[in-house]
Amino acid sequence: MSIKKQKKKKKTKPLISPGVKLFLILLLIPISVTVYSLIFLTWENLRPILHSFSQSDAEKIQAEFDLQIPEEYIPIYISAAEAYNIPWTLLAAHHRVETRFSTMKSLISPVGAEGPMQFMPCTFVGWSHPSCSDLGEGNIPQAEKTNPEIIKKYGGYGVDANADGVADPFNLEDAIYSAANYLSKSGASKGDLEKAIFNYNHSEEYVENILYYYHQYEEVSEDLIRTVYYDQ
Repeated sequence: MSIKKQKKKKKTKPLISPGVKLFLILLLIPISVTVYSLIFLTWENLRPILHSFSQSDAEKIQAEFDLQIPEEYIPIYISAAEAYNIPWTLLAAHHRVETRFSTMKSLISPVGAEGPMQFMPCTFVGWSHPSCSDLGEGNIPQAEKTNPEIIKKYGGYGVDANADGVADPFNLEDAIYSAANYLSKSGASKGDLEKAIFNYNHSEEYVENILYYYHQYEEVSEDLIRTVYYDQ
């Protein structure tokens, strides 16, 4: 009976020895760190440039502002301002101070002022309304509060700007036109801005705040108008 001898498999030598592998790993670590650092520094340098390309012209003009005027609101300010012969930048300043351009969590104040431009219901509907007294919160039914005929009857400042049959203090367009109406009749259309602002809110500090933003916006007014209407 013959026994077949099994052939022993030849061991193949590794292409790279363990020592060389370790050397390469140690070599790659500083190279990887260097490459990562270069990529990071390059990105940090390019990011402002890339961001500037993504910004609109209106954003670039307002780059130094603590809170930029939303570009889509500017045509509404301008339209309302032209209708009531007052500066559009005054409306923007009021919107900024009252509700930070409608970004506040609640658009109803603790004393009852409502909407983007913070109208007291009695000012919006009219102080001759039977329920109006004290600070002007009143007890006006919602159907009356937004009814242009009721507002006209009681001498309010609410305006149905978008012609939908409702004068809504929470609708941005209606609210801005209503503010323009109020400021115009309070003296802004005659150039007496301080008087109009004080009538809006009886506080000297409030007047100073509004004028601060008004002057800031006036400085870039023409540039912003150009970007909205001519650079499209």
